[in-house]
Amino acid sequence: MNFFTQKYNEYQKAFVRALSEHCAQMDFRPAVLTESMRYSLLLGGKRVRPVLFLSTLDAYKQDYRAELTLAVAIESVHTYSLIHDDLPAIDNDDFRRGQASSHKAFGEANAILAGDALLSYAFDLLLSVCGRGEKYLAAARELSQAAGAEGMISGQSADLLYTGKTGGREELKYIYRNKTGKLIAAPVVMGTILAEKDVAPMRAFGDSLGTLFQLTDDILDVKGEKKAMGKTLGKDEEEDKLTCVKVFGMERSERLADEYAEKCHSYLNEVKEADTAFLTGLIDMVRNRNH
Repeated sequence: MNFFTQKYNEYQKAFVRALSEHCAQMDFRPAVLTESMRYSLLLGGKRVRPVLFLSTLDAYKQDYRAELTLAVAIESVHTYSLIHDDLPAIDNDDFRRGQASSHKAFGEANAILAGDALLSYAFDLLLSVCGRGEKYLAAARELSQAAGAEGMISGQSADLLYTGKTGGREELKYIYRNKTGKLIAAPVVMGTILAEKDVAPMRAFGDSLGTLFQLTDDILDVKGEKKAMGKTLGKDEEEDKLTCVKVFGMERSERLADEYAEKCHSYLNEVKEADTAFLTGLIDMVRNRNH
């Protein structure tokens, strides 16, 4: 097992253990609410966002195991967004991570409420650590802004606005930066804030990684395999979504993904006082992923 795989497994295991403990403590009524929240949180997945957060802390020689509550908050926000993305009114996808989407497993109304509950739960977790100091408030604010009307929701709204319509590079860049990018960058920035280091180069790295992630997602919607991806493929073209493949074509999209991978490496090279070996490997994982 190489260094990158070993470290990824280490972060993922620590996170999943903490997530399982939080899920075991959930006892909301009626029982279907707890069940639906747990269902989506525990479906699996790469856990990229919590891994980014924990590995950034580790890169700055911080005790990442002391900050697992924040990692669960990050994943709760992400999971809520997936539940709502899959709803019939938005992306209308029956599968998530190879299993039935929340609205297929529990019904549309219960899925909406599960997503709402996970978003609120995330902020309960954020508030639970804010008493530890100003930097925790700053980290919480970073996640809040990335998830809300200044970030992910704005990007999702723009994605819907340009579905079935003409858009170009600037519109696509806006969607990528907000819908996906800010919730990829936020864990990196949060970890840097807690380590009390210069945020600027890590934010630039996170922003570029978010764009790279969405580029590869759009590419895989065309050329990926359903079994590996764990969700319905070909929906972007079917619904006439604004994607890199629609705007640039596949060949240019692949080149853009390579360019953004290089940008990520370049920004990491500017980071001082951190061991960025794992994050370097993560760039390559995102660029070369098949799911």
